[in-house]
Amino acid sequence: MENTTRDHDLVIYGATGFVGELITAYVAEHAPAGLRVGIAGRSRSKLEAVRSRLPEAAREWPIIEADSEHPGSLADLAESTRVLFTTVGPYVKYGLPVVEACARAGTHYGDLTGEVSFVREAIDRCDALARETGARIVHACGYDSVPSDLAVLLLHQAAEADDAGPLTEVQLVATAKGGVSGGTIDSMRGQLDGARLDPALKSLAGDPYALSPDRAEEPATSQPADYGPVSRSANGLWTAPFVMAAGNTRIVRRSNALQGWAYGRSLRYSEAMGISRGPAGAVVAGVVAVGLKLFMGAMAVPATRRVLDRLLPAPGKGPSVHAQSTGWFRSTATAQTGRGHRYQATAKGPGDPGYAATAVMAGETALALALDGDRLPAVSGSLTPASALGDVLVERLRAAGHTYEVTRLS
Repeated sequence: MENTTRDHDLVIYGATGFVGELITAYVAEHAPAGLRVGIAGRSRSKLEAVRSRLPEAAREWPIIEADSEHPGSLADLAESTRVLFTTVGPYVKYGLPVVEACARAGTHYGDLTGEVSFVREAIDRCDALARETGARIVHACGYDSVPSDLAVLLLHQAAEADDAGPLTEVQLVATAKGGVSGGTIDSMRGQLDGARLDPALKSLAGDPYALSPDRAEEPATSQPADYGPVSRSANGLWTAPFVMAAGNTRIVRRSNALQGWAYGRSLRYSEAMGISRGPAGAVVAGVVAVGLKLFMGAMAVPATRRVLDRLLPAPGKGPSVHAQSTGWFRSTATAQTGRGHRYQATAKGPGDPGYAATAVMAGETALALALDGDRLPAVSGSLTPASALGDVLVERLRAAGHTYEVTRLS
């Protein structure tokens, strides 16, 4: 662990939110003795209530009042800690001042965003500054986009070890059991509004290399559509469009570019949602595809959105403890290499993917940033889970009960 004169090693900002409290509880249960952890948010009374529900060892954690609408409080917060993990979203609305404060203070940062426009703006504003100060700014550290990002990293490592050539085609098929996140819905609202009102954001949303560190250097390789047609995957599952594909695919492509396009300059990467096999699977996949298209269309129109808003979970709301514990996720990525070999990577784990499993991913990310600095890649700036944390995060998630494995198919 790095030496420091700062008051805290790790602060969780947004600890009073639904997911924020889950992450706080996870860190409280897994942080080693001596790690100086604080919790932050706008309301001291709510923070005290969260702290009272933590394990005994964490009930003396410091409380820090901070508000994203008051930059001075964020500057003080960032300067007080070596690592800040934030769950305060929608990030496009509340997140940029937090990133800027951390980049300026040289404070390592993690979040749960799946918002492409937010990540792009954070890169443009803060990447150069963070590289100067040595801050690791790590976006998308939950179910968006850890399983996708680490699965493709492992495929690359396996192919490289076998001298099998670069990755040329990878499709990830996601299956899961879980609830709908009110925070994710709120982020979707913001992104749809931005694309509707701003032609530049609409163009950004359609660019498969929207998060590239150097757009001009990206290859001319065409990429599969974010929400592709109903089809059958390599393992025989019928698939439908995956609502998280637009964010995940761009994070994976950024990871590739940040590592000098190590995965392959001509890599085509796509994601889909797995349904089931056989004729019934094809029918259900078709229904899901139509339903998703109708839902996205309805969310984009203010009149129909008002109706949906009365039915959908609000930000800060989530499933019951039982629903969280009975959920699960499984992401299976199948790769083709330049020399004709095939590999399959599996990322899976217990718990509702947007809540219980995300708390594990985010908690281990925060602990890795706080404890494993000497083992992490020697990089700074605006990063991704694979480029910032790589094998260290894989090891941590395996130890936490998640599976990350690769098999050579041919």
